Amino acid sequence: MIAGIIKEQEKENRVAIVPADIAKLKAGSCLVEKGAGDRSYAADSEYEAAGARIVDREEILKTADVIFSVNGLPDEEIAGLRAGQVLIGMYNPLLEPGKAQKLAEQGVITFSMELVPRTTRAQAMDVLSSMATIAGYKASLRAADSLPSFFPMFMTAAGSVKPAKVLILGAGVAGLQAIATARRLGAVVEAFDVRSAVKEEVESLGAKFIEVEGAREDDSAGGYAVEQSEEFIKKQRQMVHDHAVRSDVIITTAQIPGKKAPMLVPAATVEGMRKGSVIIDLAAASGGNCEFSKPDQTVVHNGVTILGPTNLPSEMPRDASSMYGKNLINFFKLINKDGELNLNFDDDIVAGTCLTRDGQIVNERVNALFASATEK
Repeated sequence: MIAGIIKEQEKENRVAIVPADIAKLKAGSCLVEKGAGDRSYAADSEYEAAGARIVDREEILKTADVIFSVNGLPDEEIAGLRAGQVLIGMYNPLLEPGKAQKLAEQGVITFSMELVPRTTRAQAMDVLSSMATIAGYKASLRAADSLPSFFPMFMTAAGSVKPAKVLILGAGVAGLQAIATARRLGAVVEAFDVRSAVKEEVESLGAKFIEVEGAREDDSAGGYAVEQSEEFIKKQRQMVHDHAVRSDVIITTAQIPGKKAPMLVPAATVEGMRKGSVIIDLAAASGGNCEFSKPDQTVVHNGVTILGPTNLPSEMPRDASSMYGKNLINFFKLINKDGELNLNFDDDIVAGTCLTRDGQIVNERVNALFASATEK
């Protein structure tokens, strides 16, 4: 079996597998595209020392049995793949079901790592949690850097400086890491989530948990929020507004897989905040939790700075690549037997992560989205 690791597009600094983990692939041979690790500070010479061979992209796409990537391949390269090749990466199928259809038509076997089941057994393969950890950490640092005042309290000869007040909306992996980082920086932190089960985690990190009664919860949602009733949304918006106008920083992380991100910070809330306040919207790529968010842009409205970063893990590429690569290798162990592919679709993780095979989209959630899109 030939494994191939390709270089990502210009805006992506991560690489799928770092040199230190090449041997862990246990493939027959490993090809690495020239310069694949440059932006994550992994030199070609390090890959060669680990036993890989440096080649051009065309050779990998043509000869590799398994191709590892961070993001999906562009359409023109998908069109040149051969049936039966295995792709492992993040193909964003819940937001781009049309891409999944192209992969199916090409006859390739695609494993999209965003689809890894959120079970105890699959935790070591959960790329969403790994990357969300980095996003939450970087979000707090970005907020501290953008705020025109200190995060911690200071007692100085010039007088006392009050600590910043930070509101975190969404206490999943990214939100919890944002809470932990903001607290380490000395801020006073409050957090809101529709899932009451996270209250203990929030409070264990030193933040105050804000509750709105009447939230609908679903244990089958894999740890994500679910859509709420109109009555709850009204109460939620009022609560968010009341706390937001007293906050210096808001970090939003609320997303619903396959759907537009819920609107948590409308125009009226932004306009009620103090000038100089900062909003970091980690849901900007899926529509945004703030009405003024724009993906990868900085917007200033009524003196409030709103940032919509869509790929914070790429800004910390060395550790992000290492974490992502370990997730891939742990998954690859399930389909690799003594250097040969062993695709056991009776395994719930293998089956659940598979996006396309046998010329079809085989993931139920993606199929439902594709059907919905074609009906429109």
